Amino acid sequence: MGKDKILDASDKEKVKSLKLRVTKGFISEVSFPLVGNPSEERLRTSRSDKQRYHIYGLSKRVKIIFCLIAFSLLTSCSLPRIIILEDPLTPEEHINLGVAYEKSGELDNALKEYKEASKKLPSAYLYMGNIYFQKNELAEAEYYYKKAIKKGPQNADAYNNLAWLYYTKKENLDEAESLALKAIELNPSKKDGYQDTIEKIRGVKSKL
Repeated sequence: MGKDKILDASDKEKVKSLKLRVTKGFISEVSFPLVGNPSEERLRTSRSDKQRYHIYGLSKRVKIIFCLIAFSLLTSCSLPRIIILEDPLTPEEHINLGVAYEKSGELDNALKEYKEASKKLPSAYLYMGNIYFQKNELAEAEYYYKKAIKKGPQNADAYNNLAWLYYTKKENLDEAESLALKAIELNPSKKDGYQDTIEKIRGVKSKL
């Protein structure tokens, strides 16, 4: 394109007015000045016009971005909040509930309660072992009895119950007897019950 023509006084008659209509803060229509006959001359803009419209374009984009951010914040605030509540029951209460289920024969429900309790209470593994023993899932029962002993080495019942499991399976009888003796050592107040386990084990061993 050629150089921009500088308008003098005589050209002012040929210049059509620049109309800027502003609606609610936005430029809605722009009419550029035309030099000479519109059918013969190309549309021209001065450098200042270009700068003004460039600034206008930037400001418009900024406003659009601002509106999008505001909309995002507003919609995010209106979304429902998810509140995670802590378990209302203590581990001991889970144990008590599990025992209640176990007495009524609801072994699966009892197991769920014992599992919840085991998150903070190692002795719950003993109860889990008992459930699996009642369900005749002896491998699982053995696993949880051993876990109860590992997590709570002073749990005499865990030693005795593992000994009884071995007696039931008629295997590891020497280890079973040692486990029952360990139970008596840890909790002499239950000696009578643990002694019964020992006698059962010795009775089987005498027949082998």
